[in-house]
Amino acid sequence: MWSGKHIGIALIISSLYGIGHAEQNITDTHFYGQSEPVYPSPNATGKGDWADAYKKAAAMVAQMTLEEKNNLTYGISTTENGCSGNIQAIPRLGFTGMCLQDAGNGVRFTDFVNSYPSGLHVGASWNKSLAHDRAWHMGGEYKKKGVQVALGPVVGPLGRVVTGGRNWEGPSNDPYLAGVMGAESVRGLQDQGVISSVKHFIANEQELYRNPTLDDQNRTIESISSNIDDKTMHELYLWPFQDALKAGAANIMCAYNRVNNSYACQNSKILNGLLKTELGFEGFVVTDWNAQHAGVAAALAGLDMAMPDGQSFWGNNFTEAFTNGSVPESRLDDMAIRIVASWYKLGQDDSSFPKPGVGMPYNLSRPHDIVNALTKDARPVLFEGAVEGHVLVKNVNNSLPLKSPKLISVFGYDAKAPPAYMTNGHSITSNPWAVGLAPTTLNLAEAITASLSDEISKLQVAFNGTLSVGGGSGASAGPYLSAPLDALQQRAYEDGSVVMWDTTTVPGSTGLMEISDACLVFINAFATEGMDRGGAYDDYSDDLVNRVAKTCANTIVVIHNAGTRLVDQFADNPNVTAIVFAHLPGQDSGRALVSLLYGDENFSGKLPYSVAKNESDWENFHHTIAESPYKYFPQDDFDEGVLIDYRYFDAKNISLRYEFGFGLSYTSFEFSRLEVSSVENGIAAYPSGAIEQGGAIDLWDVIATVNATVQNTGDRVGAEVAQLYVGIPNGPVNQLRGFEKVKIPAGGDVQVSFPLTRRDLSSWNVDSQKWEVQSGSYNIFVGSSSRNLPLTSTLEIGTE
Repeated sequence: MWSGKHIGIALIISSLYGIGHAEQNITDTHFYGQSEPVYPSPNATGKGDWADAYKKAAAMVAQMTLEEKNNLTYGISTTENGCSGNIQAIPRLGFTGMCLQDAGNGVRFTDFVNSYPSGLHVGASWNKSLAHDRAWHMGGEYKKKGVQVALGPVVGPLGRVVTGGRNWEGPSNDPYLAGVMGAESVRGLQDQGVISSVKHFIANEQELYRNPTLDDQNRTIESISSNIDDKTMHELYLWPFQDALKAGAANIMCAYNRVNNSYACQNSKILNGLLKTELGFEGFVVTDWNAQHAGVAAALAGLDMAMPDGQSFWGNNFTEAFTNGSVPESRLDDMAIRIVASWYKLGQDDSSFPKPGVGMPYNLSRPHDIVNALTKDARPVLFEGAVEGHVLVKNVNNSLPLKSPKLISVFGYDAKAPPAYMTNGHSITSNPWAVGLAPTTLNLAEAITASLSDEISKLQVAFNGTLSVGGGSGASAGPYLSAPLDALQQRAYEDGSVVMWDTTTVPGSTGLMEISDACLVFINAFATEGMDRGGAYDDYSDDLVNRVAKTCANTIVVIHNAGTRLVDQFADNPNVTAIVFAHLPGQDSGRALVSLLYGDENFSGKLPYSVAKNESDWENFHHTIAESPYKYFPQDDFDEGVLIDYRYFDAKNISLRYEFGFGLSYTSFEFSRLEVSSVENGIAAYPSGAIEQGGAIDLWDVIATVNATVQNTGDRVGAEVAQLYVGIPNGPVNQLRGFEKVKIPAGGDVQVSFPLTRRDLSSWNVDSQKWEVQSGSYNIFVGSSSRNLPLTSTLEIGTE
């Protein structure tokens, strides 16, 4: 590692100029600890399907004054709409301006829109078409509300820090799964003509020290520096962003953190080097809100747009920078062209595209002004999306589905709807996690009794109602909220059965527990932007489960979890017969859950992360805390490399409670007939194709195919996720490189096919700075989870 003196010098340089060490050899430590400079910022040329948009954009920008071009690059304040960010119009040239609005799970801070399943919930569905359809319907709502840029999807954080407050916004801890789902989300949004803002670029893995803070002596503590080596950057954190770019993403949002001691929004290596040169990005880069920390340095490093208000660094100061030569006007032209080309490429110049922000303001006091973005055809996607993200991980003696119960009982703070529920933002006390506030814990002293743990710091629960979405800018609220208890009562009405509940802090209805056919216990694990979780479990909720299970012989636990949660304090309790990770299902939460509990729908979700047995099993559990000698420049060394989540557990041979990709069904499946195609001898070790958005075009060439057969051996229809893992020479034991979700009738079988691209079979060579296919044997595994892979074979590859 670098000495304190060297890091101090690098930090001074990075804080002043937005760059790191002046020179850095390209070795395995390249791009680790100190970010190398990459200048100048490359001008985009409009390759591939960007060509027409670039031609139009260049013609428009050529007619702009210096001030008009400058005005495109930073947000302005306005009271005319409720947009998170605004770019002003240029009426004389027909440019309408832009509304940028949160977020990846639905349109935020407005009315008459839906609250969709969260990114994590979609990841748990492992359903590609569902991810696309969800984004497509969401994009339609953004468009009707007059939003040009939807601030999502999230593919970073990737979940390295298990307790990260924003892990729930993205699909998975695995870069391949996150990349596939992120790419489908980009396609869905942009098919509606809405620009997708893929975030947060890059290595934004914790909330602690995500922004500069002041200590008790008013001294600045800089944002956390994520220190990553070159190989890890490419094979892990950059991977899903590359998928999103290949899918056509027109915007990338740079993150709050520093990367190798240079702020992400003024880091020339990641913006000029990785994004705009190596990956050929044709769109524009926007800051996360208030993530700009320099003017000239940020522009030269590749930043194109500052939000929400860039006048402190840019504005008039920016105009002066161009006139005095500090920043070449060609850089401003490129910034403007990138922004306008994205506007053209998504067809936002069409007169039918709504005026920016036209439907955003709250209009409940003026109903005639409401822009209603709700459509009936979105309902099946909302419901099925909610259903498929539930993961059944324990089901003893087929306790589920419920079989015509006469009496069920409900316990736990997560079962009911909040005390009040209104459209997000209307009442900050009604649905706090939908507006980004910490959850109300009512009277915490009453919640924690003498018989329970007093480790208040580990509490991570939302006591004020069922959890359907996490907190912060990714939150959303829909036209209604189906809470589990409400849906269970409706089912009792339809069946002529009885549902009773005791959702007090410490339930004492032991008689109810004894006579019930089933006892449902609802707990949650809350997470929000702005702070990391206190732990991966809480003693209060675990004790609540065991309190019920002590008396009830058929206790079913449902966890609405905004991230990985431990269950070892009750998983082996013989009276806990079933456990469901319900994640964050959005507005159809209760309806979807009840359809699964009663067997109207079949569980088909799989874990998009691993569940360990103890917090100590994780290498990177908590966020990094600044310690001397870097107290004012917090450092986080990603020295585990690519070994996070299942890669780490496999490398260390650590037993798990539930592995990555695991999930039960009401039916059973078997795998057979593995076929691995041969690879043409003498394949080139390195790609040589032209660079278009997404990287070298031949990285996406299919060079091998794996086929397998999945049979439904049970007695009811069900969907299985067939998963392909590859052991690349000198890499992790296995890495996900393909998955297909297939619905199969009882007794039927389906063949699944996994195309393997050059990129899928490559590792990053730090010396050549290219993706390399190695000569040798690649292990091939197919099965139902990362540790249940009954089909094995090898793929032999010879390179030139």
